[in-house]
Amino acid sequence: MSCHLAVDIGASSGRLIIGLYNNEKLELEEVYRFKNQLVSTNGRSCWDLNGLFNQILEGMRQCKAAGYLPETIGIDTWGCDYVLLDQDQTPIGHPIAYRDDRHEQSAASFLNKYSCEGLYAVNGLQYQPFNTLFQLYQDERLKQAETFLMVPDYLNFLLSGKTCNEYTNLSTSGLLDCKKRKPSIELLEAAGISSNLLCPVTPVGKVIGDLRPEVAQSVGFECKVIAVPSHDTASAYLASPFKDQIILSSGTWSLLGAILDEPIIEEAARAVNFTNEGCANGQIRLLKNVMGLWIIQEVLRNLGSRYSFAKLVELAREDPYEEIFDVNKSCFLHPDNMVKTIQEDYRERGIEPPVTPGQIADAVYRSLANAYRQAVLELENLTGKTYSAINIIGGGCQNGYLNELIAKETGKTVLAGPVEATAIGNLLAQIHAADDNILCQSILENSFQPKTY
Repeated sequence: MSCHLAVDIGASSGRLIIGLYNNEKLELEEVYRFKNQLVSTNGRSCWDLNGLFNQILEGMRQCKAAGYLPETIGIDTWGCDYVLLDQDQTPIGHPIAYRDDRHEQSAASFLNKYSCEGLYAVNGLQYQPFNTLFQLYQDERLKQAETFLMVPDYLNFLLSGKTCNEYTNLSTSGLLDCKKRKPSIELLEAAGISSNLLCPVTPVGKVIGDLRPEVAQSVGFECKVIAVPSHDTASAYLASPFKDQIILSSGTWSLLGAILDEPIIEEAARAVNFTNEGCANGQIRLLKNVMGLWIIQEVLRNLGSRYSFAKLVELAREDPYEEIFDVNKSCFLHPDNMVKTIQEDYRERGIEPPVTPGQIADAVYRSLANAYRQAVLELENLTGKTYSAINIIGGGCQNGYLNELIAKETGKTVLAGPVEATAIGNLLAQIHAADDNILCQSILENSFQPKTY
């Protein structure tokens, strides 16, 4: 039996999950969990990456204490954010988070000389003011920088001492020519970024290196650091057992799309805000960001956390409310009070708003299902393909009521699972790197049984 370790870090928390593979099935065990939060530094919202790295080390020690000695380790995180190293390979300043408000100005400045249409035709990314290209454009630290690393690349560097730019996370940066899968010299020059800053693009599955001696001594074992799909959604998509169908990674945010061999960068795709990001095997995830369970999480908070998610579903079934709202409106991104914002949206449209907790929850679930239906129609129009099923992965796939609504709204079969998709995809990449004769698809089929709606 082989033992592997997935480090999965999100914007609010991180986990270390052991994967045990017995040549047939993959079993998971979470061994350590920790918080992640923004810190304010010089008026900027930043990440405490050294603090996160210390948590990774502690988690690795907990692995050994629990009797696990992983052969490999892989790290996945969010996208877009980065670290700049100087000539001594020391970080310059603090890594600024994508939520910092400086990015709006930088993005607007860049787009004064480079159109959105022209940009999309090269990097294939939907417009987000925090895309790495925009962040770098007015970053004064570039003058001192010798090396550019995305966040998981930097954590891998701390583990191994080796620098690389893993493909899937780099694909979220806006620095790549999405057709060539290489940095775009044209975009780098337009942003005043030296191509020498970037390391060679590293494919998923490559061995980055061994642990630094001091790291191995600190945690009590040695292992190899693997370039997994280090963008968390790319890892989640790798864990889908149905890669020829629509995939919906469902959590706080929803990412609905399909795996393609080549990007779709026509104006029609840009117009409906689809993005082309990297997948394992050099493939492309054509996907759309749709508001996810963030809305119901905020509703729950506004209700004083009196109900569990399961109880809200029960109330929604008992007290239905069929009028929907546009979940992708900007007012629902970070409102002071989600419940009041939803109700106000209905009033502005001349509709009596939902009042009870059940009605409010039902309005959210039905509105999410409608948003997914629209995204499915757009996806099928862009690809010219009709899909028969939607594979919902991630924590959101446990909401049976929402799954039923999605099946009804879209007319597609809904296949729910696996729940721990991000960690599973991370681990699959490690297992395949250890032996490229092992088929990830067979592991998924043997280990995780989806529920059908």
